[in-house]
Amino acid sequence: MIDVAGDARQLSRRAVIERLKQVGTLDMLVVGGGATGLGVALDAVTRGLSVALVERGDFAKGTSSRATKLVHGGVRYLAQGNIALVKEALRERKAVLANAPHLAQPLPFLVPAFGLKGRLWDRPFYGTGLKMYDMLAGKAGLGSTEFLGVQQTAALMPGLRTQDLIGAVKYWDGQFDDARFAVSLARTAASFGALVLNHCAVEALLHRDGKVSGATLVDAETDARLTVRARCVVNATGVWVDDLRRMDTRGDSHMVSPSQGIHLVVDREFLPGDHALLVPKTDDGRVMFAVPWLGKVLLGTTDTPRDAIETEPTPLTDEVDFILGEAAKYLARRPTASDVRSIWGGVRPLVRPPEAKSGDTKRISREHLVIVDPSGLVSVTGGKWTTYRAMAEAVVERCIQAGLITSSQPSQTRELMLAGAPARAAHRISDPPGVHLYGSDGAVLDALPGGQRELGMGLTEAMVRFAVRFEAARGVEDVLARRARILFLDARMAEALADDVAAIVAEELGHAVPDLAAFKQLARRYHTLPG
Repeated sequence: MIDVAGDARQLSRRAVIERLKQVGTLDMLVVGGGATGLGVALDAVTRGLSVALVERGDFAKGTSSRATKLVHGGVRYLAQGNIALVKEALRERKAVLANAPHLAQPLPFLVPAFGLKGRLWDRPFYGTGLKMYDMLAGKAGLGSTEFLGVQQTAALMPGLRTQDLIGAVKYWDGQFDDARFAVSLARTAASFGALVLNHCAVEALLHRDGKVSGATLVDAETDARLTVRARCVVNATGVWVDDLRRMDTRGDSHMVSPSQGIHLVVDREFLPGDHALLVPKTDDGRVMFAVPWLGKVLLGTTDTPRDAIETEPTPLTDEVDFILGEAAKYLARRPTASDVRSIWGGVRPLVRPPEAKSGDTKRISREHLVIVDPSGLVSVTGGKWTTYRAMAEAVVERCIQAGLITSSQPSQTRELMLAGAPARAAHRISDPPGVHLYGSDGAVLDALPGGQRELGMGLTEAMVRFAVRFEAARGVEDVLARRARILFLDARMAEALADDVAAIVAEELGHAVPDLAAFKQLARRYHTLPG
């Protein structure tokens, strides 16, 4: 195991870079700091392997910070008859909720039924399916599915339209803070000795005797280059998995068929209760959610095939119209464009089977795929946040089976508490942001300057300092997008807070923050609807 001087939970950039310069050949180099890559690094290092992970942007900057914030077995997969995927996801849901109870918690859902247009069958039809959901969960279940009458439904979901309502089905899944969960994974891996570094890109793969043997890295802050050698290189770059494979002379790599999903965020007044809304089948066959999260409500999502892969996908007018239109059918108060506090999207790395038709993303697998190329490069993509841990375990096992690394230890992560995890949660994830999201790190936070100075939306000066010192934040966007989630909750507020946050980050880093102007431009994009 690698030893990093000082408190590894601090993710000290200087210490990690110096150690990368000195270390010999690592067991594993993981490229990609999203859910899968961080999971792989944690699984490997807790088996006693020497591990480094690099991410060209920030942890979870891409798809992994743009989920619907659900930890779920997959009701849609149940409807598709994919029982194996549902059972695995339900098992992993239990692990995610147990590993970080301050960041992932159970959440009740309502599936309403209305009496118009022949929809009287909705409640028994979906209720039967959700009872099967309970059965598949077994001991990992979070609560029993219930059939509710009109009054019960209206009481539990005050923001629901009641005209023609005949009742609802209540079932349980989970929700989480995806980006903060990712940062917690990074900190936990570092505490076991992994060399974890964000804002550091792979410039080229290294080869020896026709096999991948490491990579040349570029520090985004200094443009300095360093060489890291490893027995095994894991390509966990998500939707960009084909790009890294092409560095390995695979010009024909087409593992991913990208699909764009967007979300709109509105005030909690639209859905003031503590239950999420699920519409299992909209008029065009999609699934739609309205989810209480961090004091706001998320509306989404879409499933739009895209050829271009962007870190900041551009929401389409049709996507916005679809979500607002569907929400208006179910919410008592119709949300309009002026009610949207933030709009953001992500690109899903859907696995493309050889027979898949171009653009047909709804039929492409949500399961993951691991490939070991003749060069020894290991690539993984697909899957979803809920099953990140099982995916990571499968990747490490595949690396061992391929003879790239050696470890006699089984995976250690199923019952591993992540950095900051308290014995139990004191607040709900649906509550507005606050100290509760830091779990057992609250005492560390209290010792930092500025704990009583609130900047806005629950963010304090001390939280910004904590983000830099302990969570590897290197700029305004890192803080306001992924350590505090304000960009995703209220983009105008994020823009207003940018100057104060930049000043604190600059003081912590000892130099000016280069991304202030760029962040303000990004925030405007998040509060500007297309069309």
